[in-house]
Amino acid sequence: MVDEVKKVVIDRPKKLARRFGLIVIGDEILSGRRTDKHLSKFIELLSERGLNLSWAKYVADDPAQITATLKESFAGGDVVFSTGGIGATPDDHTRQCAALALGTKTELHPSAQELIAGRIQSMAEGDPIKSDLNTPENQQRFRMGEFPKGSDIIPNPYNQIPGFRIKEHHFLPGFPVMAGPMMAWCLDTYYADLFHQADWAEQSFIVPKGVESTLTPLMERIEANFPGVKVFSLPSVGDVTREGIFAQRHIELGIKGNVNLLESAWNALRAGTQELGYEIHEIS
Repeated sequence: MVDEVKKVVIDRPKKLARRFGLIVIGDEILSGRRTDKHLSKFIELLSERGLNLSWAKYVADDPAQITATLKESFAGGDVVFSTGGIGATPDDHTRQCAALALGTKTELHPSAQELIAGRIQSMAEGDPIKSDLNTPENQQRFRMGEFPKGSDIIPNPYNQIPGFRIKEHHFLPGFPVMAGPMMAWCLDTYYADLFHQADWAEQSFIVPKGVESTLTPLMERIEANFPGVKVFSLPSVGDVTREGIFAQRHIELGIKGNVNLLESAWNALRAGTQELGYEIHEIS
């Protein structure tokens, strides 16, 4: 038996926490043609700032599904980031669906128009035909700047084609190389007051051959006796590539919450686990 435990310190706000959500839109993600990288990147960016992801959803390139998802999301009051579907091809529906979900229409944003025009001129490299803003091709490009009325733009450092923000929803391209920096910019610009406001901690240990049904009453008792503390259980059937306790069935059992609340709950969790006849092992 080892008394040392895995301890991870996490920052969270002292005041009422804002929930952050992520919507990933794209048939290519659901079909497996592309692997989603937005979820892991967003979690990383939030964690660096002492924030946490509360939920994530994957949505097809289906206007009805996108509109329904956004209607629910706009009504929920969370801070939401959405990736994908803001281009100007037939399978890009997010801009129009966001407007429908809000009961409004899209319009060409003046700043987006200026940025897109600048991008067109830059890519034309002096060619008078390519730089003609009135060609059908370039008029189509301006559609990428049509956002729901009342939107603000989100700068895109990669190619200057902006995303947009409305009612604490942030709409970004489906390309991770663009979406990642734009996520970071939005967090730093609009939510810096939520960063690193209180230290939370997470502590856990391994229970070899642990049975969740046996441990559940203890977990419920800890949460009832220590308000503000959450108990978690991560069962595993074992990992044949590892040795020792990790090669057999086991449970990672732990608690998380404000660091100032954990000591008594931690002691009670350890003692209760041992009273059930289980051993406790550290996580190295």
